[in-house]
Amino acid sequence: MKTPVVNVEIEGLRLFKRGKVRDIYDLEDKLLIISTDRISCFDVVLPDPIPYKGIILNQISLFWFDFVKDICENHIISSSIQDFPVEARKYGDILEGRSVLVKKAKIIPIECVVRGYLAGSGWKEYQKSGSICGIKLPEGLKYADKLPEPIFTPATKETEGHDINITFEEMKRRVGKEVSEKIREKSIEIYKKASEYAEKKGIIISDTKFEFGFVDGKLILIDEILTPDSSRFWFVEKYSPGKPQFSMDKQFVRDYLETINWNKTPPAPNLPQNIIEETSKRYREIYKILTGREI
Repeated sequence: MKTPVVNVEIEGLRLFKRGKVRDIYDLEDKLLIISTDRISCFDVVLPDPIPYKGIILNQISLFWFDFVKDICENHIISSSIQDFPVEARKYGDILEGRSVLVKKAKIIPIECVVRGYLAGSGWKEYQKSGSICGIKLPEGLKYADKLPEPIFTPATKETEGHDINITFEEMKRRVGKEVSEKIREKSIEIYKKASEYAEKKGIIISDTKFEFGFVDGKLILIDEILTPDSSRFWFVEKYSPGKPQFSMDKQFVRDYLETINWNKTPPAPNLPQNIIEETSKRYREIYKILTGREI
């Protein structure tokens, strides 16, 4: 098993941001994004990395960016080490497979969530109000029920703490009507295309989130898309509404953390070895199912 990558220090390049999972280096009009093996749950970075996780996040995003490029352009320039700055190339053993050179975009500070099924914070909100982000839903829905149509449920993008679900009207106030409507349209279209493809592979995409930005005035997809960190993946054959689903994503770790006495604030607890290994296995398996490739 590969040694996990937790932090990446590249001498000679300026660190732009160390996020929960990604280390990002500033190259003026471009960024070098490195997906580490860190994992965060409930917006807290856990002390134990997940082997292969960063490579899978990077590779599955590259697969999906290409798959939906007819719907929306993206920020990808290259994933080849040879195209990276000379300072980065000597770190090729670490960067290979887990890094990408991208256009630097002006980020739209909204988490663009699309839900096809009732789960997560959407389920909690539905139980209280019968709606999600101001969208009224039919009465009597069970956990994990399929929604009549995929819905767009935006959230704030918080630098610290939890993102907060907002209505589409609030999103329009924050980023403008035209941009909001275009993002909603693109998000739902991408979700539908990806969901149809995944279902043929035996996978349900319950929900996912996208991020968008502007480059030279053009709206593009940025960050990651349709990964096990940003989506819920369920098996079609095991799908059974009304109870928790067998998850091929980060939900597996969240579910474990819900069983222990942790208040979801730092410091986070260590993960047992069996949880680390099973998480790594599930990430690799969903990658293989969706792309036909192995890591």
